Amino acid sequence: MFALADCNNFFVSCERVFRPDLEGRPVVVLSHNDGCAIARSNEAKALGIKMGDPLFKIRDVVERHDVTVFSTNMSLYADFSRRVRAVLRDSAPCIEVYSIDEAFLDLRGVDNPDFDGFAKALSKRCRRLTGIPMSVGVAPTKTLAKIAAELCKSYPKLAGGCFMYRPQDIEKVLRRWPIEDVWGIGRRSAPRLKAMGIKSAYDFRSLKEDYVRRMMGITGVRTWQELHGIPAIGFEAKSDAKQSICNSRSFSTEIYDFGELMEQVAKFASMTAEKLRSQGSVCSSLTVFAATNRFHEGEVQQYGHICVPLSEPTDSTIDIVRIVREALREIYVRGTGYKKAGVIASGIMPREGIAVSMFDGEHQDRHRRLMSAIDDIRRRAGDGSVIVASEGLAEVKANSAHRSPAYTTRWSDLPIVSL
Repeated sequence: MFALADCNNFFVSCERVFRPDLEGRPVVVLSHNDGCAIARSNEAKALGIKMGDPLFKIRDVVERHDVTVFSTNMSLYADFSRRVRAVLRDSAPCIEVYSIDEAFLDLRGVDNPDFDGFAKALSKRCRRLTGIPMSVGVAPTKTLAKIAAELCKSYPKLAGGCFMYRPQDIEKVLRRWPIEDVWGIGRRSAPRLKAMGIKSAYDFRSLKEDYVRRMMGITGVRTWQELHGIPAIGFEAKSDAKQSICNSRSFSTEIYDFGELMEQVAKFASMTAEKLRSQGSVCSSLTVFAATNRFHEGEVQQYGHICVPLSEPTDSTIDIVRIVREALREIYVRGTGYKKAGVIASGIMPREGIAVSMFDGEHQDRHRRLMSAIDDIRRRAGDGSVIVASEGLAEVKANSAHRSPAYTTRWSDLPIVSL
């Protein structure tokens, strides 16, 4: 058996942990720059607010129904994600992290015939230990487990856990399950299938395997097998390292000054280096880009980008910021107002086993010890506790008028309780 643990309206739920007064009230979390809705409470969904709706288009609904709005607070969400994963690791032999708010659990070999009780107990335990509501679906395959977890969100009587295994129950659910909501059916495949009269998961499951293979290849066959209760999607206990890492932002206002733009790009470079070290990798190529506002029609558009191959792969913040600074000088055009910029690391490979030249060995060893010390300080004292001077002291230049305190990752934001 497999289980999928899916946090309900995760970003909203994180905000509600320290704001219990928001339970039962409409809440929306906005994207970077307070652009559009990326998370909604059930109450906000009931008001007709859709995923991706720009704030300016729903402002009248927000004001009329007193919807609470939050800016994205990724440091808070990432910390809660770590806490949730710790609960899951204590509850199953092996977990596969699928996203910031979802993880698969491998229950094969677990001597527990009461999987329904297991699912409900895990949901309850996560809520008690982290404050985050969770839906847990258990089924013979990962695809069916995702469907079971979704059922928990639609039917409160399931108490956060659903064990879906009886053939007659699976068929009943699949007959009503829209084909576009099946995990593994892409956005391009769903309209094509519906045009052919395949509107439900059951319709897809009823097709012949050879026909599915000709139409959708091996990926489609795996989904077809999973819907038949045959495990066909592998379980990855250890997530693979990313093959490219990008950190970029759109700025709240255009940046004309090179020094100010450099501070922002240096922050992205530092984030990139930190992500490389977190997955035990180094990069052999860096791309820097900066662009004007493409929505300003009639103005000259500028998109500068440059790719820099590295003579020695690195994960050093100092080296990466230095290289990015020189690259930005190459593409910067004086008098241009830049609206977006970013840094991309590519040519990523494991840090261990990298051949180092005799001239660079001592340099890299010093940087490795320094980066290890910096990462350790940041883990204990929080993000931003140690920075490269090129980053400056200002935050990333983005709109975040509704951001909540960090609560769990910054000493100054710790909640104060008065007795």
